[in-house]
Amino acid sequence: MLDSLKDSVRKFLTGSNVYEKSVEDFIKDLQKALISADVQVKLVAQLTERIRSRLREERPPSAIERREWFIKVVYDELSALFGGDVRPFVNPPKLPYVIMLVGVQGSGKTTSAGKLALFYKRRGYKVFLVGADTYRPAALEQLTQIGRQIGVPVYGEPDSKDPVAVSSKGKERALRERAEVVIIDTAGRHGYGEEQQLLEEMKSISNAVSPDEVILVMDASIGQKAFDLASKFNQATKIGSILLTKLDGTAKGGGALSAIAATGAIIKFVGTGEKVEDLEIFNSRRFVSRILGMGDLEAILEKLRATGELDEVQKKMEEAMSGRTKITLRDIYKQINAIRKMGPLSKVLQMIPGLNMLPKLPTQEDLKMTEERMRRWLAIMNSMTYKELDDPSVIDKSRIRRIAKGSGTTPEDIRELLNHYEMINKMLKTMKRRKDLGKLFGQTGVE
Repeated sequence: MLDSLKDSVRKFLTGSNVYEKSVEDFIKDLQKALISADVQVKLVAQLTERIRSRLREERPPSAIERREWFIKVVYDELSALFGGDVRPFVNPPKLPYVIMLVGVQGSGKTTSAGKLALFYKRRGYKVFLVGADTYRPAALEQLTQIGRQIGVPVYGEPDSKDPVAVSSKGKERALRERAEVVIIDTAGRHGYGEEQQLLEEMKSISNAVSPDEVILVMDASIGQKAFDLASKFNQATKIGSILLTKLDGTAKGGGALSAIAATGAIIKFVGTGEKVEDLEIFNSRRFVSRILGMGDLEAILEKLRATGELDEVQKKMEEAMSGRTKITLRDIYKQINAIRKMGPLSKVLQMIPGLNMLPKLPTQEDLKMTEERMRRWLAIMNSMTYKELDDPSVIDKSRIRRIAKGSGTTPEDIRELLNHYEMINKMLKTMKRRKDLGKLFGQTGVE
């Protein structure tokens, strides 16, 4: 979605054409990309008029080059198109906190319930899931499997056809078990175009369980059609927000985002992949940064924090740089696991600022090989003893043969991992020497 804008930004910033022509070429590319993403033509026209108006009426600060300032104007206006500076709260303002999910059939509601449960569990809350989608036979089974996978209890009644009763009993059970965040997955039996029936069912369950928040789950692939449902939902409840699914897998995501934003409804979360970890807090500025190729370092840090391993990895690296300890294979294992939990490398690279300005980017084949190498290394380390993980110097030829056999890899793969381990520790030693040298120069007055 909107991937062509990265190339347009790179071409604009590095091109040699006359500034005015470059601006017009970029605006044409922008219009084409937005319309292809199913953004309403009216909204595209309004956006480009605001950009041209700012170019006529404003002057760039003296410290900023004209082309960079133009991209900043585009960034501001695109951010406004996709929701502006609205920053929805995500941490519950009170406990216990009851969230009710509603959505049409096929929107990914049950999967989203699991993603939300993991999101809040990783933030330290005791979470409880209620499966009240009594119309889809496999819904409770699917939710139970997700709950088992992420370690969150699930309440449901397989033989019940009454979503209101299941929701009420599920909430009561959750509160008895002292749950802090209760997520109720309601029935998704209505299709797009049947908004009124969906909202009436939402109200009947709301009256029974008195949720603190209602989240409408919508599929990004419906594009600008999202306007009608988002508008009616926004008018029907004062405690509502929207979770947009499948944003990574459709060309119409921009249309859905802009249509929802135009209604005044708040987009709180977006689903960015199929894995249960693939849920992000929506921020229009960070979203625009990414589609323009400007990266999103905050998203990288958020993903690392969510794994629960960021602080531990940082602490160990600092200790190794100070010379107090040495990096072990156990630490490398944790680092690789943290990276893999963030999702495919191609997604992670999109979040790194300025990467699209490099003359040569890693190819899909390069990324595939790197991911395969990480998979092999994890298999190798899973076949090692605690002693080998903590002190790789004990790994001799016979141990290499045993590890290779146990992990389904080759001795060459194991030597590659050990060479990587040695390289990291040498690099950390070099960084420590440079740090010590800097301190010495500082103490003697040499600069």
